[in-house]
Amino acid sequence: MICDPSLAALFTPRHSELGRYEVCTTAESIEQALAEGKPAKLRDAIEPLEALDAFGAAGTYNRATLARLYGGTRVRVARRWQQRDDQFISETLLSPYPDPTLTRLNPGTMLIRWIATRR
Repeated sequence: MICDPSLAALFTPRHSELGRYEVCTTAESIEQALAEGKPAKLRDAIEPLEALDAFGAAGTYNRATLARLYGGTRVRVARRWQQRDDQFISETLLSPYPDPTLTRLNPGTMLIRWIATRR
């Protein structure tokens, strides 16, 4: 996985009061990306969602542009979380995913990860 700050700026809150976000991508399918994440304490099934439902309202991305880009194509989404020592990690995997200019869909998988560390 390659983490991309430009995608993080688009799809995560500008300021996180708790924890931190990272957005990473891979050319792998969502099924392969899920398998890499083992062991996960909880893994939901992959579900098809409309783009705006999949990406939520937390980021600064242009919602109309994203909706046009997907053009009715549903995003395949999986969510999971895990507890690791003093960290809680929540992950959302999305496929296909947009490039940072919102002009092209990439066939791989985007991972939006939120990490909170207990103090």
